[in-house]
Amino acid sequence: MPLTVAPRMPHFAAPRTGRPSWLRLILGMTLVLLAACADNRPTPEQVRARIARLMPASVDDRAGWALDIQTALATLEIAPSTEHLCSVLAVTEQESGYNANPPVPGLGTIALKEIETRAARYKIPPLLVRAALKTTSPDGRSWETRIAAVRTEKELSDLFEQMIAKIPLGKRLLARANPVRTGGPMQVSIAFAEAHAAQRDYPHPIDSSIRHEVFTRRGGMYFGIAHLLDYPASYDNPLFRFADYNAGRYASRNAAFQNAVAVATGVALDLDGDPMPGRKQARDGKIGATEAAVRRMANDLGMDEGQIRRALTGSRRHDFERSALYQRVFEIADKRNGRPLPRATLPRIRLHSPKITRKLTTEWFATRVNRRYKTCMTKAKSL
Repeated sequence: MPLTVAPRMPHFAAPRTGRPSWLRLILGMTLVLLAACADNRPTPEQVRARIARLMPASVDDRAGWALDIQTALATLEIAPSTEHLCSVLAVTEQESGYNANPPVPGLGTIALKEIETRAARYKIPPLLVRAALKTTSPDGRSWETRIAAVRTEKELSDLFEQMIAKIPLGKRLLARANPVRTGGPMQVSIAFAEAHAAQRDYPHPIDSSIRHEVFTRRGGMYFGIAHLLDYPASYDNPLFRFADYNAGRYASRNAAFQNAVAVATGVALDLDGDPMPGRKQARDGKIGATEAAVRRMANDLGMDEGQIRRALTGSRRHDFERSALYQRVFEIADKRNGRPLPRATLPRIRLHSPKITRKLTTEWFATRVNRRYKTCMTKAKSL
């Protein structure tokens, strides 16, 4: 829904109901205040102008960036507050430096290794993969040579799709081995974008696929903003939302829950922000370390294993913090700690990606983004 200036509230004469004059005065003042608040909502043009002023002076096509950001916020019905604008700009600067299609050093070599790794994961015979890469592409070069020469994730993703379509048994051999899983100026997950587009309408014409849209500025910003802001959270500090952007929604809240479980039981846990086991573990009937620790509290919680499992299954939703399990765990942990424990904490996750060559963590990412956010908020005060 686009942002528009609300129409001026009409004047209503107070009915003669015998109410005291002071009550009629309060009602009248309330209507005036409501009308003023509605009239003070910024127009789309005002929002775009503010976004452009908040961006670094070095950014090219500031008007274009501002339009895509304002359109995404309006479509998602997210208020264009200074906090929201600075959050979006901080993540964008951290992830790409305002480059809709950022180059990745050594991407071709990284991609070839990742293709082999992913193919092995899906039990695709290595000889078949190598043979496919050695075949000649339409421009006369082998697919392997062309992959080795790519500079951006968009180039690699497009090339990989061409390869899948052209080589014999391409869809069967390589469809699940595409090494590009994030893209665009906010480096948003392609899987997230596809899932989001399946739930609500995407506001732009789709260029063949949602995957392709992620690599455009408008699509990358839309899905990145959705991932960052389009969910309710109880955080009192944007730092935790930045951590969630990297580690998954509610990871900061769930890491704090895991910490509470550890305090309540004395069991050391990895605060990774994911209380539930992975899909493969679940299929194998295994339980995660967090669930195993919570089960040790079953008597104190007054819950059986089935109730605990069902409650933990909701840990990726906002209402998990209103569950009996969440509240009871914190009651026990707070009491044993002697004071209230934090309800959000940075997940302790080592970042793994073919593109990452240094030791990086979710805490590192969130802290860097938060620093940029604070710089933006300071700038906003001077505008």
